[in-house]
Amino acid sequence: MRVLVALGGNALMKRGEKPDADTQRANVAVALKTLSKVAERHELIITHGNGPQVGVLALESTSDPNLTKPYPFDTLVAETQGMIGYWMLQALQNALPGRQVISIVSQTLVSAVDPAFDDPTKFVGEVYDEEEARKLAEEYGWTVKPDGQYWRRVVPSPKPQRVVETRLIRKLVRDGVTVVCAGGGGIPVIRDENGRLSGVEAVIDKDLTGSLLAESLECDAFLILTDVPRVMRDFGTPRQSEISHTTPHELRSIDFPEGSMGPKVEAVCRFVETTGDMAAIGKLDEAMSILEGTAGTIITPNATWPLSSTL
Repeated sequence: MRVLVALGGNALMKRGEKPDADTQRANVAVALKTLSKVAERHELIITHGNGPQVGVLALESTSDPNLTKPYPFDTLVAETQGMIGYWMLQALQNALPGRQVISIVSQTLVSAVDPAFDDPTKFVGEVYDEEEARKLAEEYGWTVKPDGQYWRRVVPSPKPQRVVETRLIRKLVRDGVTVVCAGGGGIPVIRDENGRLSGVEAVIDKDLTGSLLAESLECDAFLILTDVPRVMRDFGTPRQSEISHTTPHELRSIDFPEGSMGPKVEAVCRFVETTGDMAAIGKLDEAMSILEGTAGTIITPNATWPLSSTL
């Protein structure tokens, strides 16, 4: 099978962890050891989140007295793509000796008039209590919103229209290369009336980009791997329950938080509705079990996963 995995940024930097390179690199090595088992049996494309990392770099850039102005978000997304992509590239090469692996700094086209630019929703950076978050918002001109029991900075998150390097990625996959690409949803770019690209201040949701890319690459399965075992119905209430197998129609009938599970659900539903193939949301360390249909929340047109014809 051809499988695209969208790996959450929190899988690389846990809540409350110090954002040092050694810790994140160690987390990447653990994550990629799991994904290397998928790569041994399937064609694998990996995209990854960067919310925690890009937020840390943005704060450093904002507070650096040697800069006349902070680095823009498109540049910071490129920086995190290179950093995390390097860690992933090396971890995969060490786990799969002799396998061709590449990490690409890639761009994602968005609309310059996307309404998301007027309503920031994408969480970036570390978590704070409400008092500290509001203090930082006042000091740096941020927009902050609640993220569960914490508060975080939010930035515009326009919808992805196309990964600019899709044709190149498709060629590499067909040639047997394991590809890391579209990190952080891709570097956000717009195209002017002359066809020229330029970056914009935003962070694209990596799951929506992953769904779009998985469709374009004709993937058989699209996995969103995070730190939760399954999607929950009535989350946070006495009635909460796990969803194992479901359909896009059923998932869309449930109200999910816009800044966390909502985009993940939208991404998997879009992929299944467009392709008729399988998508899933689940824990990173259960990736193979998800593909076997025994873990995670599996989404298909009829809520079944025909293992015999796909594995």
